[in-house]
Amino acid sequence: MKKGLLIVYSGPSGVGKSTILAEVLKEEDLKLSFSVSMTTRDPREGEEEGVDYFFVDKETFEKAIKEDKFLEYATYVNNYYGTPKDFVEKQREKGYNVMLEIDVQGGLQVMEKCPDAVTIFIEPPSLEVLKERLIGRGTDPMDVIEQRVSRATGEIEKSATYKYHVINDDLSVAVQEVIDIIRAEMAMSESDGWWEEQPIEE
Repeated sequence: MKKGLLIVYSGPSGVGKSTILAEVLKEEDLKLSFSVSMTTRDPREGEEEGVDYFFVDKETFEKAIKEDKFLEYATYVNNYYGTPKDFVEKQREKGYNVMLEIDVQGGLQVMEKCPDAVTIFIEPPSLEVLKERLIGRGTDPMDVIEQRVSRATGEIEKSATYKYHVINDDLSVAVQEVIDIIRAEMAMSESDGWWEEQPIEE
């Protein structure tokens, strides 16, 4: 069985990452699997162990850090969050293409440890459009929106190391671009080493 891809999928808040991904996941031939993160925060109502997160205590998480068991990790609101290497590798060995929806900081960590990762960055048509979308959601006060736009500026600057950049100007076009990228990478992966499998002609 051919080993699955590791796909790093990032983009600023409000760019439409989750909306695009929901459509991409409908394509069964892509064999996508979401990575399950480990965290030290308490489970919320309805969350399942091993489905939403792997829930552990701080001591267990820090031991895993020392043993280099994460592709990436970060702290947020006094809790650790990280991507376990073992889970990702087991899914890839089963032939699944593992999707990591993470921020640029985490994405850069993964790239260092996994140079073969397929990296996709979703961009807004402009920062002005992103700000309009955030205002349109009506979920954040203006000062928070300004912070998100400022952070997006930094993320876009750091995204130069991503192989693919998809501009979410038209949702259906962006969805198709992401699908095409994954299919193209799958085809390239499957063709690797094809000459080794050919019978030798007498």
